[in-house]
Amino acid sequence: MTQDVQFSAQANPFAAAEQVCATLGTLTDALFDEHTSRHPAASLSALDTAAHPAAEALFGLPLAPNGPVHATLDRLGTVVTAGTARPGTGAPLADRVIAALQARYGGGAVRGAIADRGTTSAALFQLPVTGEFADAKLRPPFAPALAALAAGQQTRQPVELPTGAGTEVRLVVPPGFHPLTSPGGPPGATARTVPPLPADADRTDGAAPATVAAARELTGHLAEVAEELFGATGREPRRDFAVISATLTDLIHDAGVVYAGVCALERDGRTSDAALVVSLARHPLPITALATELATVRRHAEVWTVLLPAGPAAVLVEGRTVPVPGPLAADGQRRWVVTSAVQAFVPLPDGRTVLCVQLSTAQPEDWELYTEAFAEVLKSVQFGWDGESAPAMGAPAAVPVAEPAPTPPPFAPSSSSSPSPAPVEEEPSDESEEVPVHLRGTPVRVPPADFNPFAPVVEAPAAEAPAEVAPTEESPRKGTPVMVPPPDFNPFAMTGLASTPADAPTAQPAGAAVADPFGTTVAGEQKNDPFGTTLASQGPGVPPPPAAPPVVPARAVAESAAESAAEPEESPRKGTPVMVPPPDFNPFAMTGLPSTPAEEPEAATEAPPEHRPFG
Repeated sequence: MTQDVQFSAQANPFAAAEQVCATLGTLTDALFDEHTSRHPAASLSALDTAAHPAAEALFGLPLAPNGPVHATLDRLGTVVTAGTARPGTGAPLADRVIAALQARYGGGAVRGAIADRGTTSAALFQLPVTGEFADAKLRPPFAPALAALAAGQQTRQPVELPTGAGTEVRLVVPPGFHPLTSPGGPPGATARTVPPLPADADRTDGAAPATVAAARELTGHLAEVAEELFGATGREPRRDFAVISATLTDLIHDAGVVYAGVCALERDGRTSDAALVVSLARHPLPITALATELATVRRHAEVWTVLLPAGPAAVLVEGRTVPVPGPLAADGQRRWVVTSAVQAFVPLPDGRTVLCVQLSTAQPEDWELYTEAFAEVLKSVQFGWDGESAPAMGAPAAVPVAEPAPTPPPFAPSSSSSPSPAPVEEEPSDESEEVPVHLRGTPVRVPPADFNPFAPVVEAPAAEAPAEVAPTEESPRKGTPVMVPPPDFNPFAMTGLASTPADAPTAQPAGAAVADPFGTTVAGEQKNDPFGTTLASQGPGVPPPPAAPPVVPARAVAESAAESAAEPEESPRKGTPVMVPPPDFNPFAMTGLPSTPAEEPEAATEAPPEHRPFG
């Protein structure tokens, strides 16, 4: 089962970069031979990156977004710089570079291509190729140099960059690798000074000057690498390597690769090859979740979580089976090569981008040599950050957010003294317009600071209600109104019962007390009696007689029951009336009888006898 099926590009943003690494392994196996110029194996480990005098000075200086992409330093290696704020214009370069290389080497048919085909592309050589998972028995061991990365060590803080610079990553590649990517990066990645075109240069066909300059730079760079690798051979091997590498230019850029290089070494009288790819991809998972996903999906691999000077990382070791297409093979037959691969995933400080560094080789006997160089590359990684997090996956980088119009609360307090608010006309919204991801959700109406949820809701007649308050389907004032009692409400007042006998006149003379809404009427003086009794003022200084429990006539009770039954359902005074006795209530008094005989006048108050303590 291939990688792009089990760990496809939809679920694995690193699949395209892994495809580039497998393709470079195919090129080294098919095109490198005994005539290829090679570096000694000591070139990978002879230099101490940490002891180089320019190492700390280089990483201590912040680089601008228009800085160099590849910078070669003596006795240090190639410094690779990449960032999230320099994606390039995406202009294709492959056709322009291939044509320039063909003209440089005098034309002719490239290995595996047809001379009269007229065009040369990667598909003509059956590229790119996708590796497959090898059997677990072919998996290389987790080398000691990689296991040493799991030990605790001090981490570096990201270099502070100016706002808008995004995230920068810098690392050092050993001098034994030959880069196949342009030193200045893709068109638009750097703000280089575009040199003027010579008078005999080809017409640009409307291309941007930066695209023409990037194509010319890459053409000269690939020709230089071909001269270094095939300097001892004829013109054809140099042309084949340069042209076939140029067909992968657009593929490398689309995969997010910032550096792609091949290594040709000689060790103990035998040849050894390797491929190194550095890429950036968007991945939102933290390092622990990413390591768990890799260990779950790639069951034939070994995954460790390590700690680099740049921060935590996940390192994966596995065996891969890479095909060598027939057009590239020397005998024209398709075959397979088993390679050992190591891959590291280092999250960037922005929380959305991951640096992926991977190395593969078809010589398992040189596995420890390459893993030691790979560990040194990971130790040299350092980040720069402007302090701003990257946008979410699929979301635009910056979306202007308009301030929402003020929305009336669902239950605004009504008052006769305050004027009604003017109606607000809502602009029709375009439902077909797609809302950004970060603006989607459920709208919530927030009441104002002076909103009173206990204020009574006064329902105005339908004829007098304003248009904006009318209960329509579009009205924002929806819900169930709740009657809140006034501050002087007495819950113990008897509702629905008359405070005076039924045969007593209900009319009140002028100047009498105003009717109490709780059924209490006091003649000559208004009092608040919570028990619904009628008190007669007997003049100043004369206390009223002790009151007996109120007696409710049967006629009054019947009329009250009839009135209660006739009340509509909307009456706010509902419930069961409860008779609460007064403070001087005597439960042993005879109920139903007056406290004094009605026909007997009130006995005169006798003077108390004179007090004579000695008789």
